[in-house]
Amino acid sequence: MRAAEKVIITTAITGSVNIPSQSPYLPLSADEVAEAALEAIEAGSAIVHLHARQPDGRPTPDPDVFEKIVGRITAATDAVINITTGGASSMTMEQRLAAALRLRPELASMNMGSMNFVYAGIADKVTEWKHDWEKPYVLNTYSHPFVNTFDAIEHALRTLGESGTRFEYECYDIGHLYTLAYFADKGLARPPLLIQGVFGVLGGIGADHANLEHMVRIADKLFGDDYMFSAFAAGRDQIRFGTHSAWLGGHVRVGLEDSLWIGKGRLAESNAQQVRKIRAVVADLGKPIATPAEARAMLALRGKEA
Repeated sequence: MRAAEKVIITTAITGSVNIPSQSPYLPLSADEVAEAALEAIEAGSAIVHLHARQPDGRPTPDPDVFEKIVGRITAATDAVINITTGGASSMTMEQRLAAALRLRPELASMNMGSMNFVYAGIADKVTEWKHDWEKPYVLNTYSHPFVNTFDAIEHALRTLGESGTRFEYECYDIGHLYTLAYFADKGLARPPLLIQGVFGVLGGIGADHANLEHMVRIADKLFGDDYMFSAFAAGRDQIRFGTHSAWLGGHVRVGLEDSLWIGKGRLAESNAQQVRKIRAVVADLGKPIATPAEARAMLALRGKEA
């Protein structure tokens, strides 16, 4: 691993997993997502990872909605924009790529394999539904996999890569590292690689700290110093896994996409609240926080105005 001299904080603002019935603080409309992103950047996040939703909270791949979000952020800050290509498992690959192809972000997420990505358990915890779409949406993940085939990954790497976009490689299991190594050998995934280890999603690798260290060991074996590492865990383990990643020399990711909580039994009231918490933890480890410009330099991004 290329050890971080300064720690990059990424904030995943809204995602496509959590639903309005779980928390009143989840950003939904384009304006809410943009405002939440600006607050997270002010709190210390160098990168904002973006999904889009309709006003009722339903995930959407609509490039027009993304454009509204990105326009507000880039007009006010120099933060790095990371647009999802994961979208939601119910979307086609064409839909999932549409926003990134139009907006040509410096960074885009890239899911490194097909998998069971199950969050049907949300339905067991919600007692009052705000919208009719929510329950069928989460239950659908129990019977429908999240498809990321090799040809789809290659297509995305080629088409977005030609526009100068680089990638955050989201690895939900050890096998995804080997998939990344395959595309690196083909010259389609170019160092420095940003590997985002994702833990605690049902169907992927569990939120066990031994798994985090194992993922780093295998990544070291495959990529040496050609990669940087970041990690997060879904739900209650979010901050602990960010802390572990930073302690190992990696970067961190927080945000309401990954966890709705700020402490045991306490809903986070904003993305910025989580950023402030992980920033304090990282500072206690004696590690400085990277600015957007420093994140660009570390990740070899093309720059905001390119």
